[in-house]
Amino acid sequence: MMTSFFDQFASPSFLGVPLIAVAIALPWVLFPTPSSRWMNSRLITVQTWFINRFTNQLMMPLNVGGHKWALLLTSLMVFLITINMLGLLPYTFTPTTQLSLNMGLAVPLWLATVIIGMRNQPTVALGHLLPEGTPIPLIPVLIIIETISLFIRPLALGVRLTANLTAGHLLIQLIATAVFVLLPMMPAVAILTAAVLFLLTLLEVAVAMIQAYVFVLLLSLYLQENV
Repeated sequence: MMTSFFDQFASPSFLGVPLIAVAIALPWVLFPTPSSRWMNSRLITVQTWFINRFTNQLMMPLNVGGHKWALLLTSLMVFLITINMLGLLPYTFTPTTQLSLNMGLAVPLWLATVIIGMRNQPTVALGHLLPEGTPIPLIPVLIIIETISLFIRPLALGVRLTANLTAGHLLIQLIATAVFVLLPMMPAVAILTAAVLFLLTLLEVAVAMIQAYVFVLLLSLYLQENV
C-alpha cells in the first residue's frame, strides 16, 4: 500500500521510452502566443501584465549588468509555475518532483552566477568567504564554513523544490485515500475530510506558485552578490 503512494513520482513511459521529455515540453505548447491583431486578448493581456510586474520586482535590486538575466529568469519562473500547476491535475506527472531535474536546473545556473562573479570582480567574490573584521584564529574555520555553504546552495535549491512538491502530493493522496475509505463507513467524517482535502488543494496551488517564485528569487539573490 505504501509503495503505491510513491508510484505517482515514477517517470511515465510508453513502450519503454520515458515520457518526461513530453511532460517538460507540454507547458510551452499551452502558453498563449501574441496574435497579429492590434488589440490583445484578455488572456495575453493578463499574461503580459504578470510577466512585466514579476520582471520589475526581480530586476529592481540588480544593477544594469544583471538585467541580462531578465529573460532567462522570467522564462524559468513561468516554466516552473506551469509545470507545478499542471502536476496538480489528476492523472498527470510532475517533473519537478524529480530531484535530478531540479538539480539540473539549479547547478548550472548557480555555477553561472559564481563564474560571473569570479570573472568580473574576483576580489569581491572571494571576499564573501571571509567576513570583514574576522579574528585571525577563526579565518581558516570561517573560510571552510563559507565555502561549504557556497556549494550547498544549489543542493538547497533543488531539494527545497523537490521536498515541498513531493510532500504536498503525498499528503493530498493520503487524505483522498482516507475519504474513499471513510465514505461507506462514516459519511459525515468523510465529508469533513473532503473539505480538508479541498483546502489542502488550494494550499498546494499556492505552494506550487510560491516555490517557483522562491527558486527564481534565490537565483537572483545569488546573481546580485556577483554582479
